[in-house]
Amino acid sequence: MVIWKEPGGEKVRDVALRPGLNIVWSPDGADDAASADQTNAIGHGSGKTLFCRLIRYCLGVDRFATEPERDRIGTAFLNGIVGAEVILDGVCWAIVRPLGVRRRHMAVANGNLDEIAAGEGTSTGLEPFIEAVDQSVITTELAGLVRPRADGPIWPIALAWLTRDQECRFDDVLDWRSPTSDSGSPIPASGQEKGPRLEALRAFLMAITPEEQTTRGEVNSLNEQRRTLDQEIGHRRWEIERTQSRLVAALDLAGQSLPEMPLLIDVMRKSAGERLGAAKHLPAGGGAELAAAREQHEAARLEWMRLDGERIRIETSIPIEQRVLSEIQGELPGLSYSQAETESPICPICEVPIDRALAEGCKLSHKIPDAEACRRRRAQRRADFEAQGKRLEGLRQEGVRVLQQIALAKQQFHQAAIRVGTIEKARDTREAAWYTARRARDDVERVADLIDTQDEAVKRLRELGAKLDAERERLGAFRDKQARVFGRMSEKFDPIVRRLVGHDARGRIAVDMGGDRTTAAIESLKVLAFDLAAMCLSIEGATRVPPFLLHDSPREADLGLSIYGRLFDIAEELERVGGTPLFQYIITTTTAPPAEFREPPYLQLKMYGDPPAQRLLGVDL
Repeated sequence: MVIWKEPGGEKVRDVALRPGLNIVWSPDGADDAASADQTNAIGHGSGKTLFCRLIRYCLGVDRFATEPERDRIGTAFLNGIVGAEVILDGVCWAIVRPLGVRRRHMAVANGNLDEIAAGEGTSTGLEPFIEAVDQSVITTELAGLVRPRADGPIWPIALAWLTRDQECRFDDVLDWRSPTSDSGSPIPASGQEKGPRLEALRAFLMAITPEEQTTRGEVNSLNEQRRTLDQEIGHRRWEIERTQSRLVAALDLAGQSLPEMPLLIDVMRKSAGERLGAAKHLPAGGGAELAAAREQHEAARLEWMRLDGERIRIETSIPIEQRVLSEIQGELPGLSYSQAETESPICPICEVPIDRALAEGCKLSHKIPDAEACRRRRAQRRADFEAQGKRLEGLRQEGVRVLQQIALAKQQFHQAAIRVGTIEKARDTREAAWYTARRARDDVERVADLIDTQDEAVKRLRELGAKLDAERERLGAFRDKQARVFGRMSEKFDPIVRRLVGHDARGRIAVDMGGDRTTAAIESLKVLAFDLAAMCLSIEGATRVPPFLLHDSPREADLGLSIYGRLFDIAEELERVGGTPLFQYIITTTTAPPAEFREPPYLQLKMYGDPPAQRLLGVDL
């Protein structure tokens, strides 16, 4: 693995990682007697976890640090890149990824790492490498087992197991990625649910086959079908009982001795039919009769309104005619006076009676009043008075007559309304009785259909139960096969546990050390032993993951140094299997490894937390 501050520039780090055990050590000052100038240095903060995450980054993880750390590294290494040579089935892949603002990701088979890092070729992305791993290591068959619970390639999921987050603290076999690491690993590698990770782990260990996966899916499907069918049966039973109770009450069958279902259906069907027949013989309140009654009702209403209008007209006219009569009556005295004056007139000029003026003669006026015209006017106004009186009396008599007609019209209107209401009530009564009887008959038929459906559902439920039992028997056979797989796993796990803890311990994928003891250190020990046992199976080709493992600072604070030291001994012993090492195990540590592992070929990189130049990137971020 190589780190450049910029393409083609000086290498910040160039770490050669070999097959077998590779140790990256960041010692405390007191643990490193070989460097007297580092006696006050601390072993933390040197970049061990960043080193592991850069390896993961080159192998396909989306992000190499948390966002604040990426910002600081990107500021210090604006054009920085990291590269790695990865041997996959004998083919050397040159992989280059950016640390700063560059967006050039390269993965080239049989490529030269230095040339690719210094060049400006078109970005290929890491997809070619990841696809090659999926095809050659994971295999299409295994991908089919894992992919139902995951989208995209499968290698990043396996990589999450082989390169656990330090933040998980080796707490559990299925804890691979911590949310705080911000690694961008896909589900199910991350997330709260462990079930999908367990299924993926079983697939990687070849402890599950496509046939078992299919059978397990069939069992899950049958379970879901049975659960759904059981719910439907319960809901249908409730519906049958509710409708039956309502029908017994509606058909007046309560209190009678009734048979059980399905014989009760015949009793209810007969009763509903009788009610429907009786409803058909009720008064119909037909359309023609109701229409005629409504026409009469409307005619009576219109006649009532017409007469009421006449009443209003008469009551309005009487005061007017009374005023006219009063005016004529007021003019009659004046006309009588005028007539009297015309019969013995006085000269309007000399104020001398006309008779005298005619006898003596008048020298001023010769115009004499017309007494005949005055009499005619008085007679006309009296005739008008009498006619107006008769007209007023006629209006009053007409008003009395109209009131009598209104009373009769109102009575006829109310009678017509009562007749319409009676006909409508008879119609509604018949319709309600017919509807109730028809509904009861329909409900009886619906209950009969529900009972038939319920019988079919119960039969189907029995069939599902029988089929589910058969599929579970098949799963039992598959579990027997899995037992052989886990037995083979235990053949590796048990010796590793004994080698780490002592001969009193036993390993069965769960550790028993003279009793069931659980501490943080013991849980971490179980995880380490499990990973090493899985790597042993990978060496033999019995898994679908490469014999590769990366452990970042696996020692818990209270894990004994003697036990921790045996971890390195086991790795060294595995190197001797097969002549050349058949695996690659990278481990970072702050705790000093045993003395024989503090030098090459095992120790590949030594770093210090202080000064900054001794850290992984050689700068203070």
